[in-house]
Amino acid sequence: MLLSKEINYKTEILSGLTVAIALVPEAIAFSFVLGVDPLIGLYSAFIMGLVTSILGGRPGMISGATGAIAVVLVALVADHGVEYLFATIVLMGIFQILAGVLRLGKFSRMIPHPVMLGFVNGLAIVIFKAQLGQFKVIDSLGNSSWMTGSELFIMAGLIALTMGIIRFLPKLTKVVPSTLVAIVVTTLISLKLNSMGFGLRTVTDFAGRELSGGLPKFHLPMVPLNLETFKIILPYAMIASFVGLVESLLTLSLIDELTDTRGRSNKECIGQGIANICSGFTGGMGGCAMIGQSMINVSSGGKTRISSGFAALSLIIFIMFGSSLIGLIPLAALVGVMFMVVIGTFEWESLNLLNKIPKKDILVIIVVTIITVQVDLAVAVIAGIIISALIFAWEKGRSIGASVTSTEKGIKVYTLDGPLFFGSVALFKELFTPQEDPQEVYIDFINSKIMDHSAIEAINSITEKYKALDKKIHLRHLSADCILLLDNAQEVVEINVLEDPKYHVADDQLA
Repeated sequence: MLLSKEINYKTEILSGLTVAIALVPEAIAFSFVLGVDPLIGLYSAFIMGLVTSILGGRPGMISGATGAIAVVLVALVADHGVEYLFATIVLMGIFQILAGVLRLGKFSRMIPHPVMLGFVNGLAIVIFKAQLGQFKVIDSLGNSSWMTGSELFIMAGLIALTMGIIRFLPKLTKVVPSTLVAIVVTTLISLKLNSMGFGLRTVTDFAGRELSGGLPKFHLPMVPLNLETFKIILPYAMIASFVGLVESLLTLSLIDELTDTRGRSNKECIGQGIANICSGFTGGMGGCAMIGQSMINVSSGGKTRISSGFAALSLIIFIMFGSSLIGLIPLAALVGVMFMVVIGTFEWESLNLLNKIPKKDILVIIVVTIITVQVDLAVAVIAGIIISALIFAWEKGRSIGASVTSTEKGIKVYTLDGPLFFGSVALFKELFTPQEDPQEVYIDFINSKIMDHSAIEAINSITEKYKALDKKIHLRHLSADCILLLDNAQEVVEINVLEDPKYHVADDQLA
């Protein structure tokens, strides 16, 4: 009885229905980006949504076919065909399950915010570029050229109408999804124009056949089971699994903040992996969590697995009984939907931050955006993390210093301040003047921390220099790990059980 009081079933069901309606045009549009049958995108949205609603780590989060996965796999489909796509999605799911089992989901928190800004901005540009091909026409000889005249005018007009309805209808009413209204209105206008002989392209023209959908069926990817196939699909599967997990875990974090709850990142990795394996074996294009649809669900009151599960079930009903109507949708409407996805994906706020944030963060945003557009999403994120880490190490490395004092007995004391690690060892060595120092020297690490083996080697190097000059060197306030790793610890280290710090050094020798 307590459960029924906590869950508003009416709100959950209506929220799921709203999401299902919003999923239809985007699933078709992403199929459109990838160059595959629209039913592939619709089946993927159903399978991804249903499986993750049951097994995912974040109740209320929506998964489906996404642009991030589509743009990663475009080249694969173009070069090798759709069957290789299905095989890649299965392998992608296996990698994601392994990530969850190895508890790698927590590392999503290490992605810096500038990297994410560059990632989403680059993704928006890639999706935008993918739509430009729809402004071209192909003649009887297979040559393509840009649209001109009335054909271009009508195409642009329908796109603008679609975008206008999606943008402004919510200001008047939110009873029905603005995307659905935009699709319906544009389709009706398209039907009228086609009856007048304008010949606007529709989803049916794109698919090359009349759409007829039912329940997805088991489909074993028709690819050769050999090493050559594995070499083809491996890089795509790795990139797609990485991109899918990044987007899913970032969406999970966003929903956590909005609902003041906590999802389970590793469970979400496993859920996404199982969903993608199921998608690959049912002729789907795979996918991941969807930020836009998840936001729609949460803002509509969907907070449990009921809303996400009902969204998936409603979607399959649309596919089974409304696929013929889906085929009437003009491609111009889908381009309009995707342009709105681009506008919603691009972080326009990042442009306002250019004069407010450090230059290093601006550099990361720009580099990640460029690499995303020119190479791929996964390489861009990895490059961004590496650049951010190097900048951080450089800045931290410059923060080490020392205050120098002398006792009444003429003993010189270096009191270090700041972390000692690979990035700061060069400056650390420059702090000391063994030749000019007195016969007895103390190095106090009370305000410092030894981080890695490079730091240990730097300390060994300094102590050896003093010993070579027959000068006494003493080290104070080192952790037990540091003492264990120092070559001559018994000779130079002063141990104080009460004052010595207790931390661990990141060193393979202690593993």
